[in-house]
Amino acid sequence: MENYSYIKNNYLSLCEELESIALRCGCKIPTLVSVTKSGSDEELLALAAAGARDIGENRPQEVKRRAEILKNAGFNVNMHEIGTLQRNKVKMIINDVSLIHSVDSLKLALDINRLAEIHNRCVPVLIEINSAKEENKSGVMPDDAEALLNELMSLQSIIPVGLMTMGPVCENPEEIRPYFRLTKKLFDRLSDSYGLGDAPILSMGMSDSYKVAIEEGSTLVRVGRKLFRK
Repeated sequence: MENYSYIKNNYLSLCEELESIALRCGCKIPTLVSVTKSGSDEELLALAAAGARDIGENRPQEVKRRAEILKNAGFNVNMHEIGTLQRNKVKMIINDVSLIHSVDSLKLALDINRLAEIHNRCVPVLIEINSAKEENKSGVMPDDAEALLNELMSLQSIIPVGLMTMGPVCENPEEIRPYFRLTKKLFDRLSDSYGLGDAPILSMGMSDSYKVAIEEGSTLVRVGRKLFRK
């Protein structure tokens, strides 16, 4: 029988690192969303046993499947849809997802709202920002974020609670800093103007960039590969 102690060690080590970075920056410890697409189902359960309570998946079918696995094992977790979400896949996750990170159009928002209303839910969402203004990349342009937020706030079964950005692919994490900084400035302005709930969320930073993201004000980081290294 395989020993999954490395999962617990990796998780606790990362939590300590996030706390240390936050202490150095003088900010709150960011929420860690454990991205589990590179892990097996057994590693997923070991991660939940280690204390992980926020689980992120890119694929809607995996959000649904793994939510069921965790529920059957007795774990109460928050499932995050962190990937680009196709409108015809919303129905797969509407009952299981705690936060959708990638709303970038009114059409997608309307589908989420319609299905959430049918299932008697209010679904928290983040607006995805295309902070590098890259063509053929998902996310709303920074200048269009406020207009989309206004449209989302008129919907009854969606709760916009913050922003998310991926930023461009960079070899050096320092190269992504300006895009995180831009998104944080937009986040602050929209939070001040609209509130965005009791604890607005700024989702920035992944395995290669979470340190820079926290320094630039991220309140939530999405880390995967680091958790599954043996």
